[in-house]
Order: sequence, then C-alpha cells, then structure tokens
Amino acid sequence: MITLSGIIGSGKSSLTKILADELGTKAYYEPVKDNPVLPIFYKGNEIAAKKRAQGDKEATNPYAYLLQTYFLNRRFAMIKKAMQEDNNILDRSIYEDEIFMKMNTEMGNATEVEYDIYRSLLHNMMEELPYAAHKKSPDLMVTIKVSYDTMIERIIKRGREYEQVDQDPSLVDYYHRLLKQYDVWMQKYDASPLLIIDGDKYDFVANKEDRVSVLETIESKLLELGNLTKAQYEQLQQAHLDLLK
Repeated sequence: MITLSGIIGSGKSSLTKILADELGTKAYYEPVKDNPVLPIFYKGNEIAAKKRAQGDKEATNPYAYLLQTYFLNRRFAMIKKAMQEDNNILDRSIYEDEIFMKMNTEMGNATEVEYDIYRSLLHNMMEELPYAAHKKSPDLMVTIKVSYDTMIERIIKRGREYEQVDQDPSLVDYYHRLLKQYDVWMQKYDASPLLIIDGDKYDFVANKEDRVSVLETIESKLLELGNLTKAQYEQLQQAHLDLLK
C-alpha cells in the first residue's frame, strides 16, 4: 500500500492515478467534490480573519473543527478499507491529518479545546487501525514537495474558486503556514518509509520524461523495500522505454 502526501495543489491525485495505472492497482481519492463543508470552511476563515483585523481577538472559524472531523472520519474509513486488501494507493492519508487542525488552532480558527478533542479522537483511531486492517502502516509514503509559487500556479489552473488567493487574500498567510507545517511533518514522520519527490523539478503530469523519472524513483524504492520483485521492476522499466519512444 502506497500513500501520497503533500500540500494543496502538489499533484497528489494526479500522481495517484499515474501510479495506479502503472502498477495495475486500485486508487483511493480524498473526497473533495462531494465535501459539503470545504467551501464554507474557506468562507469561515475569511470571516474570522476580518473579525480579528477589526479587533475581535477571540474570533474563530466555526467550521474548522467540523471540517477536520469530517476529513478524519472519511480518511479513517478510506485507509481502513485500503489496508484490508493488497496493492492500493491513497492520494492522502490519516497520517498528515493533524497538520491542518494544529495550524487552524495556531491561527485562531479553532480553539484549544477543539484541538484537544480532535487529537484524542485521532489517537484513538490510530490505536484501532491495526485491528481494523491486516497491516500496521503503509508500505511507502510518497510526499510531493512543492514551493509556494508552484502550488499557486496549480491551484489557479484547477480553478476551485474557494482556493484562490485573489478571491481571499487571507489564504496567502494560510498557504505559507501550511508549507512550513509540512516541512516539520516530513522531518517527524516515522510510520513507514518516506520518499520525497521534488514537485517543482518534475512535471509528472505534462512531461513524459519527468513522469518516467518519478516512476522509476518510486519503483526503485519499492524494489529496495521488497514490494516489487526484480522481474516486476525490469518489466516496468521496459514499459518506460516504450513510453519514451
């Protein structure tokens, strides 16, 4: 089982599909289009930021806790289902979920009480995960690391209005904070082997050479970990050569 991680717009869903097609396995995607909370969460951030700018230091986003518990519930169900089978890929996992609640608390969008309740729920879920599935953790975590400029470029390209900084200038601070949180998370993550892909350097969606480079990096790691046989690895390498012809 491979899990993807990375900031908004890093290309997790795109790489998940590429990997699933490459390895002939099932892809699990984070719920976004059917998420009823996400648009109002962004609006709540904007409202809370304006209230704090006007002097209301206690203003919070009333939807921050709701959004994170919604995601936590969906991600737990998703990874539990994926771990009950072999050879699956998730475009986001429960392992990075706390980043968002922690940051929202630090920004004043959620209260310390909400954060404590959320953390207790998360830790209880993590303790139950090995019992709900037949493996303890992912075989490999792949993180796509991108800069602020690359992230914004991709956010603009995919066109979700509530993610655009020109629609909500408070998102500039939010995104920069999120990048810093991911840097810390990558240093501390220890649930499984971690592979970091340079999302600024490799355009694995539009560029075939870049896509092959990323796939070969991931597959070399899977070979090293014993998740691919030598024969499987060599077969994939031949497919890459055919792709580049």
